[in-house]
Amino acid sequence: MPAAEARPKAAAAANVTVDYGIALAGISIGTAQVTGAFESTRYRMDVSARLTGLVGAVTGGMGSARASGLIAAGPQPSAFAISTKTANSGIAVRMALARGTVTQAEITPPLVDMGDRVPITPENKRGVIDPASALMMPATARGDLIDPANCNRTLPVFDGATRFDVVLSYGETRTIEKPGYAGPILVCNARYQAIAGHRPDRPGVKFMEDNRDMSVWLAPVEGTRVLLPIRISVRTTIGTNIIEATRWSRSGAPTITAAAGSAGALASLDGQP
Repeated sequence: MPAAEARPKAAAAANVTVDYGIALAGISIGTAQVTGAFESTRYRMDVSARLTGLVGAVTGGMGSARASGLIAAGPQPSAFAISTKTANSGIAVRMALARGTVTQAEITPPLVDMGDRVPITPENKRGVIDPASALMMPATARGDLIDPANCNRTLPVFDGATRFDVVLSYGETRTIEKPGYAGPILVCNARYQAIAGHRPDRPGVKFMEDNRDMSVWLAPVEGTRVLLPIRISVRTTIGTNIIEATRWSRSGAPTITAAAGSAGALASLDGQP
């Protein structure tokens, strides 16, 4: 079969919820949860995070996001929304997409134009996925979900303000045991590539582009052709940030309602985060 016709099988109906602990430089700073709902060729991803302990008391940091769309060779989101809040500020982003192209986007409050951001062009809004959908990785290889080829992919992410690539490559295969999951996982090396919307003179941007100490561990969702992160590790300027699963649970079939078109997809997020 020609490569252009090769598509992964539709995911079986399933729900999976993964609870994570968040640690920075070995110190626990928060928790997160990802819930994926997969039904035939559709998906929905719900993500939430909260900083705890002293960091949470000082910053009040919390956030939640939702994305939904189609499962193809990669995610094809139709709607995305995210809301974050700290003790001093908050921001909300909503997007509607059609076949990988952003058709509507709004950020509240609007970003302040400092004049030093790389401009985002219409081309930068084509062929993209949102940050929540980027966590859901359909198998690209035809066989075993733990095939190393399932690591090798580029995630073209647009978060409403910046466009960047996350380039994954195979590192190794391990066997792990977590509450709710025991078995093999893929360890994928990760690289960050800024594309647009970023401020290139900021030290943090150069640090991330030069960063060779990033990885994501992918575990298969039983009964589907989808993998989800069970561990994400990113070296930062103040230590390594690790988001690691503390519990993995799979349940029965969900119901996912399709939004009618891009405008309907955006409107359907009213009342979401």
